[in-house]
Amino acid sequence: MGMQTLYQKVNADRIVRRIEELAKCSMTKKGVTRLSFSRESEMANELVAQWMQEAGMTVRRDGLNNIIGRYEGKWPDAPVLLIGSHLDSIIEAGKYDGVLGVIAAIEVIQTLYENGMRPNNPIEVIGFCDEEGARFHTTLLGSRAIAGNLREEELFAKDANGITLAEAMKEIGLDPFQYHTAARHPKTILGYLELHIEQGPILEQMNQACGVVSGIAGQSRYKFRVEGLVGHAGTVPLPLRKDALAGTAEMILAIEQIVLQYENLMATVGKLSVFPGASNVIPGLVEGTLDVRSIDDGTRRTALNRIIEECKEIAKQRGLVCEFTKVMESPAVLCSSRFIDVISSVLEERKMKSVRLVSGAGHDAMALASITDIGMIFVRCKNGLSHHPDEFVAAEDIKIGTSVLLDVALKLTS
Repeated sequence: MGMQTLYQKVNADRIVRRIEELAKCSMTKKGVTRLSFSRESEMANELVAQWMQEAGMTVRRDGLNNIIGRYEGKWPDAPVLLIGSHLDSIIEAGKYDGVLGVIAAIEVIQTLYENGMRPNNPIEVIGFCDEEGARFHTTLLGSRAIAGNLREEELFAKDANGITLAEAMKEIGLDPFQYHTAARHPKTILGYLELHIEQGPILEQMNQACGVVSGIAGQSRYKFRVEGLVGHAGTVPLPLRKDALAGTAEMILAIEQIVLQYENLMATVGKLSVFPGASNVIPGLVEGTLDVRSIDDGTRRTALNRIIEECKEIAKQRGLVCEFTKVMESPAVLCSSRFIDVISSVLEERKMKSVRLVSGAGHDAMALASITDIGMIFVRCKNGLSHHPDEFVAAEDIKIGTSVLLDVALKLTS
């Protein structure tokens, strides 16, 4: 049986049914809340392990609770192709973020298994334990462990209840200080593929089911603090005020104008805290966050410097003090040109445009890029909505995306 007919055997109904079952593994009724190393995540792992076994895979969990199913190839000692995504969620998330990539990967293997096909290279499907970082505020835990980049001090990160990552791992039967056993040697890996919902509106605007990811944007996160002078709302004339909130508002508009001068640049002021926070008091202090992202690290750094300089100039003109503190910085990651070419060729074979998309969101592929080639396929989601209970992917798009993933996997392992 050739690829031409095999991809038609992808069972979208089975994928949708499994996604719905996983959505029940949730701490909340609204949306999906499945935090890492929780009762709900263990329930999800059990389901995924069962489906992996049904697809002809041998299943294990590694030293950081990543669920891994292996489908043996004709050449058992050959480098393995990894395919996967994450099983954890944010608070009150949608059903598809991460999960679609894991269930689609299982469907790829199940399609091969049910049709008696073996690739040359082994394929392993991975359900990563913690990509979002919603519980311990440390993202990409599972994939960084596999890449060998997890640090021991991260075991002592605490959740909202004061429970450390190490303690949570012990509660589910893991020895936290064996986390390093999850690390894989680069020579044993052929590459990593990830199918993921787009989390944006471009594919929908283009009326196309899926596209190829060219890279994952680099990211800078800062905290900022704008200090002014508290005053009475009824007695201090506007020209004499040192209003921290009014100054911050001007800064946000300035940030927007700077960003519009660049291509492939995003900036977001996502959180503001205003003090003292009374209706009849001029704000004397504003604390906030700034997130800047671009696939071009030079553009990101240049724009960030301009933003900070402009905000400080606005503060100076208003008699305010403005300070920025770096929280996190990660460089852009480019997908493998070989993987991009293979995904593009499959899209074109299916009469789709080879749409190349930059991912503004982080993914497990970022961590794996330090040890192997990576490739990503984006699937259209309704209204570009993600991280929301109304997140939705049509069954037809799921079928198309999974069949593309199947063909790409076969081209890479045959």
